[in-house]
Amino acid sequence: MKSKVVVYGFAALCILAAVAVQKISADKVDVADVDNSAVVTKGESAEDMDGKSNAQSNAYNIEILAQSADTDGEILLTRVGYVTSYNIANKQPNWVGWRLTGDHVTGPYLRKGIKFHEDEDVPEPRATDADYRSSGYDRGHMCPSGDNKWSQEAQEQSFLFTNICPQIHGLNAGDWNEMEQQCRKWAEKEGEIYIVCGPIFYGSATHKKIGKNKIPVPEAFFKVVLSMKDTPKAIGFIYKNHSGNRPKGDYVNTVDQVERITGIDFFPSLPDDVENKVEAEANIEDWGI
Repeated sequence: MKSKVVVYGFAALCILAAVAVQKISADKVDVADVDNSAVVTKGESAEDMDGKSNAQSNAYNIEILAQSADTDGEILLTRVGYVTSYNIANKQPNWVGWRLTGDHVTGPYLRKGIKFHEDEDVPEPRATDADYRSSGYDRGHMCPSGDNKWSQEAQEQSFLFTNICPQIHGLNAGDWNEMEQQCRKWAEKEGEIYIVCGPIFYGSATHKKIGKNKIPVPEAFFKVVLSMKDTPKAIGFIYKNHSGNRPKGDYVNTVDQVERITGIDFFPSLPDDVENKVEAEANIEDWGI
């Protein structure tokens, strides 16, 4: 069964399925025993800050993040601030998704003093800090530290290697960082947005690997953003894993285009008419870029 990711309320990220609930524990995972059909994690509250139930907080009351085309070797991990679809073979995420609100872009919980660390919820071999050391690649956040200032636990979990990919420094500190900052501005303007991002491995490429655990280096990265405010809209971006200093509009793609490249189905439970419309369009004027 393919897993589906659901987001409802203020800090809640949920994955629902039709059969059962399996929680990924802190013990080492036997992949054969993992049922990815259902993993449920509640956020800090069952209700939004204004008292409305999570189910009522989204006018469409639908599942809206992502669904991997191939769930073999996938472990779904839920954190306080995000959900990650972890790829056992690549030792990094297929995608990471989260709901970013205007309230989440600020807060007292900063990254200072937090070290990148192994995620013991996934089996060995897995990425370690030593794999990145002197590799020539940054430890690139998918769900960024800057989106998790609202919670100490969320901030610490953003440094798990299941949320990290090898990125060229010029991208990580350059245009990718600029898009992360842009997403925070959108969250403040729109009230909330939904973000999914992750690595792209081109099938015909021979992937460079780093470290003792042979972590593959992605050829590119994607990011898709959805706003449900007023008239729903979405936009996609693809960044090659290179240094660059280009306008944001140069990276724009429709969500449909990103789906074709990645094989991931984004926002699969939007009503068909809404999904078809928002995923076929990428109007930079609507997004102010």
